Amino acid sequence: MRLQRLIVIAGLAAAALPALADPQIQSWQTKEGARVLFVEAHENAIVDVQLNFDAGNRRDPAGKPGLADLTLGLIDAGTAKMGEEAVRERLTDLAASLSGSADADSASLTLRVLARPEVRDPAVALVADLVAHPAFPEAVLKRERERSIDNLRQRETDPGFLAGRELTRLMYPAHPYGSGARLSADSLKRISREDLLAFWRTYYRPESAVIAIVGDLTRADAQSLAERLLAGLPKGRPAPPALADVPPTVPGQQKVIAHPASQAHVVLGLPLITRHDPDYYALMAGNYVLGGGGFDARLMRELRDKRGLTYGASSMLAPHEKAGPFEVSFSTRKDQAGEALKVARSTIADFVADGPTEAELEQAKANIVGGFPMRFDSNRKLLGYLAVIGWYRLPLTFLSDYPKKVSALTVADVRDTWRRRIDPARLATVVVGPATLAEQGAKGEPAGQSR
Repeated sequence: MRLQRLIVIAGLAAAALPALADPQIQSWQTKEGARVLFVEAHENAIVDVQLNFDAGNRRDPAGKPGLADLTLGLIDAGTAKMGEEAVRERLTDLAASLSGSADADSASLTLRVLARPEVRDPAVALVADLVAHPAFPEAVLKRERERSIDNLRQRETDPGFLAGRELTRLMYPAHPYGSGARLSADSLKRISREDLLAFWRTYYRPESAVIAIVGDLTRADAQSLAERLLAGLPKGRPAPPALADVPPTVPGQQKVIAHPASQAHVVLGLPLITRHDPDYYALMAGNYVLGGGGFDARLMRELRDKRGLTYGASSMLAPHEKAGPFEVSFSTRKDQAGEALKVARSTIADFVADGPTEAELEQAKANIVGGFPMRFDSNRKLLGYLAVIGWYRLPLTFLSDYPKKVSALTVADVRDTWRRRIDPARLATVVVGPATLAEQGAKGEPAGQSR
């Protein structure tokens, strides 16, 4: 994204908290209904703020994927009274950084600034003005739209990107979570300034916003900051419709996409995990054993160590408001694609059937619990967790609950959860590289091929 104003000043980028086992999270609502989460951190004279809106990629309208990203990307392009260059110069003068990102569920703006009121307050006022009065200049839209198209075309030469995009299409063929996989040059060309304004009016609502704050502030300072940050946004706009559940996918879909790359890129997956999933911890711990634990994971041992079929294989879980993906990925030589896919499927099926061994689970628990404090050992890392806790309305004790719940897991807990939740026969599969996936041990013929 273009919205990356990362202005580095001495000491600001390195600001860190001591490792905190249980940060004291304060929470309240603003007058407009926005939820605020705040942690005082007085070790460094810096304030980090993240502002989230219900304006993620899931809100892209039909036929115009990419609208959420472009809207967010042009938030800092100026207001009616301040142009793009003036915004950039003002951030530089204040030694502040402003960045943005959008994911499936939300769009966020992140501000980092020194805690001194004489620079903090003007920086907050600037962000509030940008959020409440975006200009979305036609010339900037044209430039950024063309840049997005060029970037997309470049990414479409990458077999890993093609594999991930096609897997998303198979997992979310009609659901809003598949919006990013439907992005195209044509869809970007259809996006107008009026579309940006309409999207902003609909989804940048103070009532559903979440504000995360970490830094050298008092509670009173943080409350004032949060109120000022959203003060200019129009209020009382109707809430957007609730997100639909992810429907079951067609079992065993497989797609082969020819590509001239020397390696075949293989991905498997299915929609699975939510942020409030009752099986969250058992799924997470099991995933660490299967493919999330690096060189000690089963997929690495079976595909790399025992057979030399890949340099690396991994699995991941991405929890969303609704069912986010479980994915397995690896690369291999084209002539080994069928064999490697067979081994990967067998490894997944064995794990689902039998679960982890006692030794595997103990190692996973030790690594997850032992490394957990490092996940939020800086202002910036902790800010991200506060945003997640606030956005998904997780318990304020989430950071202390996580290691406790992982530590309490048994082999039976993980095994029974994976047996109940994951049917290997339902995994969608995408192979990018070979023209066809021959009978080299792959299960069945490709369900569809693309060239």
